Amino acid sequence: MQKEETNQNLFSYGTLRMRAVQVETFGRLLEGHEDRLSGFKLSMVEIDNPDVVEVSGDAVHPIIAPTEDTQDFVEGTVFKITTVELMQADRYEVDAYKRVEVTLDSGEKAWAYIDARCCKEERMKA
Repeated sequence: MQKEETNQNLFSYGTLRMRAVQVETFGRLLEGHEDRLSGFKLSMVEIDNPDVVEVSGDAVHPIIAPTEDTQDFVEGTVFKITTVELMQADRYEVDAYKRVEVTLDSGEKAWAYIDARCCKEERMKA
């Protein structure tokens, strides 16, 4: 059986950077590099899914939302993952988040989980 290619970029600024969350969600530790996302601001959200709280060890998680201020930014890690792992990340994230494609400060495109209450997905695509 051929190994699936790690052809997806996932920008994480929160619990997906935690070793325990990676092992539980993906079955492995992820490798990545630092980057940042301008025009977004970090806040916190309460998580009510007991499975996610158990894996992360915390009921309050970081969440990001776009702003109109280019001086705002969020630092994080870009992980190379497979398409199957991207679907696993979708299952881990609760309804408070939605996955959108963003362009990072490095120019690299990546998936990021943002506040589901904010603007339409089309605005996030470059």
